[in-house]
Amino acid sequence: MKKQIRAYYTGRVQGVGFRFTAESIANQLGVTGWVKNLGDGRVEVLGEGEEVILKDFLGRINQYFSRYIQEADVEWGEASSQFKDFSVEF
Repeated sequence: MKKQIRAYYTGRVQGVGFRFTAESIANQLGVTGWVKNLGDGRVEVLGEGEEVILKDFLGRINQYFSRYIQEADVEWGEASSQFKDFSVEF
């Protein structure tokens, strides 16, 4: 069953390639949704896919950016199925 995650990353997460790396990981795994920088210095990720795939997605992001992420707040919900791909939002 498909799920949705909304994750907020705090730390030194802007200006380190976070959005484009998240997009690459999402495309490798088939996760749909988007990633964007927020005005308060956080990065927001909205992703949809199978639960096991989303856990892998989050794990890869956390591993790749472990030295930059201070905190990750992840909310789980039901998928909306409104996304066809994963994109970087500006």
